[in-house]
Amino acid sequence: MSDDIDVVWISSSPALQRFDKPLLQYLSQYANVAEWEYRSGKDEGNSIDEAVDLLDEFLSECAYPVNLAGHGAGGAIALTYGRRYPEKVRSLVLLAVAPQPANTWHVHYYLQRQVFPISREQVLANSVRHLFGEQPHNTTKKLIAVLNRDLDQTALSHSLFKFTELPQGGVSMPMIVCGSKNDPIVNPPVLKKWLKHLKPEDELWECPKGHHFFHYFYPQQVGEEILNFWQPYYLQLMSRDTQLSSILRN
Repeated sequence: MSDDIDVVWISSSPALQRFDKPLLQYLSQYANVAEWEYRSGKDEGNSIDEAVDLLDEFLSECAYPVNLAGHGAGGAIALTYGRRYPEKVRSLVLLAVAPQPANTWHVHYYLQRQVFPISREQVLANSVRHLFGEQPHNTTKKLIAVLNRDLDQTALSHSLFKFTELPQGGVSMPMIVCGSKNDPIVNPPVLKKWLKHLKPEDELWECPKGHHFFHYFYPQQVGEEILNFWQPYYLQLMSRDTQLSSILRN
């Protein structure tokens, strides 16, 4: 790992990694961003503890605390790591993470499978609409394949018969929690339940739209909020690009 990494973005599965790229490209203009991706072995069961242990191996090469960020299950990994190793985390950025961090889109998928007598593909088609909004038929088919792979790759060991739960509450380091006003997975009432866990320096922000993957559809707007959150704490990081101060004033 490079010695000058500012931010480590946690990717929860190879299938969903593509939806993080626009935001990471935007943030990379102003900070040194590394991406860490969870990959489980083919013969191993997926596990949040395994993901945290693997992330710790990766971060052991870094001599100072880093800023962790992630979306959905990736954010749940970042949050769990921050609670377990607070001395190694400078700040947390959580996108589309519920106060019960394990309540990801996978839970909604399995709940639909339990309630409705419809096929796996029909439930995945419903999930595409929930996560991305209405999409053309060909795009929907491609997204169904992506979500199908993510069900097998996520670190959260949900199933049709059992849901994983994680500890709830806040963290010791500064944190920003971001959501979308039209995300049916982490909807505004659920997002606001974070307020009782936030410290004075923490922030809660909602993107006006963008569904569950709002950071994919609005990378600059989300990126500006993240940079604005970092600015009071990380002046050295922010001083690398003189354009940033004008962006944050707008």
